Amino acid sequence: MTTLPKAASPTVARNQQVLRDSLPFADVQDFEDARRGLIARRRPNAVTADDGTVVWDNDSYTFLEGEAPDTVNPSLWRQSRLNTVDGLFEVVPGIYQVRGLDLANTTFVEGDEGVVVVDTLLTKETGAAALALYREHRGDRPIKAVVYTHSHADHYGGVKGFVTQEEVDSGAVRIFAPEGFTEHAVSENVYVGTAMNRRAGYMFGAALARGPQGQVGAGLGQTLSTGEVTLIAPTDLVTTTGHEEVVDGVHMVFQMAPDSEAPSEFLVYFPDFKALCAAEDATHTFHNLLTLRGAVVRDPHGWSKILTETIDLFGAEAEVVFASHHWPTWGNERVRAFLTDQRDLYGYVHDQTLRMMNKGMTGPEIAEELQLPPALENAWNARGYYGSLNHNVKAIYQRYLGWFNGNPATLWEHPPVAKAKRYVDLAGGADALLGKARAAFDAGDFRWVAEIVNHLVFAEPDHTEARALLADTYEQLGYGAENGTWRTFYLSGATELRNGPFGTPTETNAPDVVAQLTPQMLFDALAIQINGPHAWDENLSIDIHLTDADTRFRLRLANGLLTYSAAPQSGDADATITTTRHALPAIALGLPLQQLAAAGIDVSGDTAVLDRLTGLLDPGDKDFAIVTP
Repeated sequence: MTTLPKAASPTVARNQQVLRDSLPFADVQDFEDARRGLIARRRPNAVTADDGTVVWDNDSYTFLEGEAPDTVNPSLWRQSRLNTVDGLFEVVPGIYQVRGLDLANTTFVEGDEGVVVVDTLLTKETGAAALALYREHRGDRPIKAVVYTHSHADHYGGVKGFVTQEEVDSGAVRIFAPEGFTEHAVSENVYVGTAMNRRAGYMFGAALARGPQGQVGAGLGQTLSTGEVTLIAPTDLVTTTGHEEVVDGVHMVFQMAPDSEAPSEFLVYFPDFKALCAAEDATHTFHNLLTLRGAVVRDPHGWSKILTETIDLFGAEAEVVFASHHWPTWGNERVRAFLTDQRDLYGYVHDQTLRMMNKGMTGPEIAEELQLPPALENAWNARGYYGSLNHNVKAIYQRYLGWFNGNPATLWEHPPVAKAKRYVDLAGGADALLGKARAAFDAGDFRWVAEIVNHLVFAEPDHTEARALLADTYEQLGYGAENGTWRTFYLSGATELRNGPFGTPTETNAPDVVAQLTPQMLFDALAIQINGPHAWDENLSIDIHLTDADTRFRLRLANGLLTYSAAPQSGDADATITTTRHALPAIALGLPLQQLAAAGIDVSGDTAVLDRLTGLLDPGDKDFAIVTP
């Protein structure tokens, strides 16, 4: 099988031209905004870890010049060119932003003596590089506070590139976050972190080659950095809209935005600067309501109402709006128009999807039929570079009605391999199916080719011709995609069919994140890993005594289920673990008693019980198959 990318098909080339002719490419306001206020750039703009590994390389996107080739959707090409504009920028005097050093941005708000940092990028290495660039041109101002706008890793993971745990513990640095931040940040990246991170490899394309036939950007930003994800717990949790703080002379007014783009999120207004940080609730794209890596479905109705509140609270005064991604928008009239477009986008798609659901239409049917009003269709900030209209409509359907479309034929379908074998047989065998698929490929019906050849690959995963045709098909679908994450999903599928799995380039379930687990969250994380069938006949109990919290728990494993309780229990447990909250996570590592003791964990009673428990843990597979069985 050839592993080289192919040219764009005539069908894809024609579709690209249709889009070039239909969208307002003569509008260059975004390019002016993206370059406005540039102070300096890092050259070269590559970041390495201590071992020399490159964890970020924005220079790999220098090919994004001129008009889009046929292998890239011209609208996505435009968005990626904007996202590669990197450097230190002045938003307004006193507020500075570093862009192009990770998927997200980091912002510096200068105070009387020091600076408040808003969001910290994904990894320690890129965070440190951003801080160094800021200090090179604005001086060595001490960091007085860090603000996490929300609970996604690309906004807190680089914190140790800015400050240390010791600085926070001493009170020299405060860390602000919205209510529920730690619980959501940790649970999202631990409970199903293995699956999400594997799928994020497809979604962001960090392992893909850069270029016109490869990864060109993810719409929200270019890609994820691949360094060390860190976390320092917040010192100050904000719980109410209108809450105000002054740190080093920096006045902040918070607006709560729970269950919008993230389950824990807030926006921040800086009245002295007339500047609004919109977090990730208003960016230059239609955002995800259900991210392709997987997450809880977000609430577009609530999201729209939050932006209405934003306009009511700050719209009359704000002269600039900046966000955790992309470039700012200046001027009160433009700020209000931008926020209004974003508000109307989420509200319209929500309401129209529900209207059509109530007529009996299913998610895929609505996704094919629903169209945006012309004003939103032609607004660059409403284009589906990250969250497509198609998959967001399906997410809304899922949020309200779930996975079942109401048709009993879909109630108890065969699993993928069993279904695939039956479809191949129905088609008359592999050769007959391939013949029809090649004809459909030549006709440009790539969606149909993907559907039927996927069945053949799942029925016969070693069928070389089927894998090659499916890879070529995914490639064409990727070339045509306006959505950056659709493109990388398709091209990742093609890459793994041709070359084998590339694994998980970025992992957010890092030691710092695991260390923030509460005891209850740790027990839940252990319960998720229990191999139920292997534990059916097991029955054990363990008491946990946390000396630094004077707290006791009883763990019980029976019927393949690990449960826990903090209530007083009758009788003695099989074993007792005495330790601290900080040391407790080590019990999941399967260490011998001597090493557990060295880690500050004492085990008494039937010490073999702990080995029996850890022996039943079945951790996830970071390389699990996606495009093959």
